[in-house]
Amino acid sequence: MKKAVFLVLISFIMIGILFTGCQRGPATPAAARTVADAGPFPGKIAVVTNDISQNEEEFRSAEALVARYGADKVVHVTWPTNFMAEQEQMVTIVARLAADRDVRALLVNQAVPGTNAAVDRLRQTRDDVFVIYCNPQENPNDVARRANLTINTDDFARGPQFVQQAQAMGARTIIHYSFPRHMGVVLIAARRDLMKDEARRLGIEFIDATAPDPTGDAGITGTQQFILEDIPRMIARHGPNTAFFGTNCAMQPPMITRIIEGRAIYPEPCCPSPTHAFPQALGIDAAGRGTDMPWMVDQITAAVAARGMTGRLSTWPAPASMAWTGGGVNYAIEVLNGRAPRDRIDETILRRSFATYFRELLGEELNVGVRSFPDPATGRDIENYKLVIMNHLTF
Repeated sequence: MKKAVFLVLISFIMIGILFTGCQRGPATPAAARTVADAGPFPGKIAVVTNDISQNEEEFRSAEALVARYGADKVVHVTWPTNFMAEQEQMVTIVARLAADRDVRALLVNQAVPGTNAAVDRLRQTRDDVFVIYCNPQENPNDVARRANLTINTDDFARGPQFVQQAQAMGARTIIHYSFPRHMGVVLIAARRDLMKDEARRLGIEFIDATAPDPTGDAGITGTQQFILEDIPRMIARHGPNTAFFGTNCAMQPPMITRIIEGRAIYPEPCCPSPTHAFPQALGIDAAGRGTDMPWMVDQITAAVAARGMTGRLSTWPAPASMAWTGGGVNYAIEVLNGRAPRDRIDETILRRSFATYFRELLGEELNVGVRSFPDPATGRDIENYKLVIMNHLTF
């Protein structure tokens, strides 16, 4: 994708990032309306997530749905840990789900490479299944042709937003860790380019750093060991007013650990959330409390303060990857119950689906910015591909 396209997008994005509905605050009459009971619903909903080693939040979000609705209504399965090398197994997993005629909806979180091929197999026999992709890593237009609804973080807006947050926290340098597979993902690459452009605009040094791919020969352990060794070197070279970002979930716990030791800056994880890597890195025993966000935020805030790092770590106030599962399933329930259309996405119902989830999770209103994917290749919005953004919570 050409650089010029992203430069043109910046002015559009900088306006769009300031969504009027992207703040915590009192409920509005529209936000106060709930999705009608979020159930019961006909048939079953299948949820495919990564396993715990790749992303625990995604796994737990599906686990919570099984606990709520029962294993006879929500079927939860996981992708293979090394999904890049086992894509035939991914096809088999989805084919088995499709063989159950009671499965009426399928939500995939994350829609990692190979998801399109798996859904193609499903569509050969089941064109009646309502398919939702979360955080897809294949071409957006290819994704939109297969999924009825796609949900993702608004990485176009997150690029500038991340740099602005880093600057507000005192950053003079930003280190961006990734690897070639992720840089081949359209949204991840776009976010990185927009970060770099915004850093240049604000006079912040931006440095690309290549880490091992956790699906490579060294695995997750190799990636984490690299982060543990490289961040102290970067802090020694560039000073503690350095902000770090990594594009992979497995990077986050060792990254937070070394950032705290070096008194550097952590504006947000790759998947923004209070429960993504913070409890592990801070030694918080979250057993049985993983979905209690008010408690979790209090624990993190206290742990950060005890280490003298107040104001140096932040994230979104609610877990993005969990919200995609919870809000996505709420929307699927509306479709299955005939309260939302199958052939287009009703953004009002989608917003209410998220609002319902956040009320259950946080005990308060949390409005989010939602818009359609602005396709740089065509200049048109992809209407069934929705991007979501929240404001930061600084500990």
